[in-house]
Amino acid sequence: MRTIKIIKMTLNELFPEIETFDEGRLRVSDLHELYYEQSGNPDGKPIVFLHGGPGSGTDPKYRRFFDPDFYRIILFDQRGAGKSTPHADISENTTQDLVLDMEKLRGHLRLDEWIMFGGSWGSTLALSYATSYPDKVKGLILRGIFLCREKEIAWYYEEGGAHMVFPEEWERYKAQIPGVQPGSMVEAYHTLLTSEDERVRLPAALAWSRWEAATSKLEDDGSLTSKFEDPHLALSFARIENHYFRNKIFLPSDDYLLREVAKLQGIPTRIVQGRYDMVCPIGTAWELKKAMDLPDEEFRVVTAGHSALEPAIRSELVLATQDFKQHF
Repeated sequence: MRTIKIIKMTLNELFPEIETFDEGRLRVSDLHELYYEQSGNPDGKPIVFLHGGPGSGTDPKYRRFFDPDFYRIILFDQRGAGKSTPHADISENTTQDLVLDMEKLRGHLRLDEWIMFGGSWGSTLALSYATSYPDKVKGLILRGIFLCREKEIAWYYEEGGAHMVFPEEWERYKAQIPGVQPGSMVEAYHTLLTSEDERVRLPAALAWSRWEAATSKLEDDGSLTSKFEDPHLALSFARIENHYFRNKIFLPSDDYLLREVAKLQGIPTRIVQGRYDMVCPIGTAWELKKAMDLPDEEFRVVTAGHSALEPAIRSELVLATQDFKQHF
């Protein structure tokens, strides 16, 4: 039986900070307008960063996974997230909407094809777009694989999974909904997060967001929990994430994406996965590897948790963007 070895290597650092050469807004519906930005080489090879959540938005540090001399680096905030408007809005906000938004953005930027770079929910969205428009995808760099199946949601948001590893954080998370019935955490939070009373809505958003932030790193340094204490971020993150998860990310079946990835044969793909990822456990990444028939060398397992900015994951992602230059 084959085993996947944990990668041990010299850490690759992020590229230096850079400024954008273009920022804009794209109207994608009567309601929603997206913020997007471009940095790096205007004539470079296009690569798009897909943020997590859904609902978390982008950050300038995400530009730094990519060689700015080689890549045309595209970041955008998905519906309701970051600088996109209306903020934290869950109406007209589905996976299909986001896929169509990406295609509109590609057309707006006059790109023939691009590389998808996404982790966690970003990996879900990358796969959703790629299976819809495989001829527009030059490559896939995926991290912390998430397919939003019932067993993945139950592992993380119900008792019996991640809560056994982070009992103290689980108590904070559960305190917002005392007496909730087993298996009803997501639905109970939905009631709070959609309340018309901000005094109900905001504490729930902060608790939901803290749960993910506090469980995302192998060694928690407090940086993520501090970031997610920002009410603006917490509200969009919690409301949109909860909206998607209670609706099974608007896909027709639990295993839909896993079956659809057969369409992606021949598209260069690399998966980077933390061995101790408690948010998106490695078992899902392994199932995707097998469904895509990826060679072992394109399935990189590192000693880390979930966050893209943990040293070992960060290093492998930078290496992947360097390695993928060969595909142009």
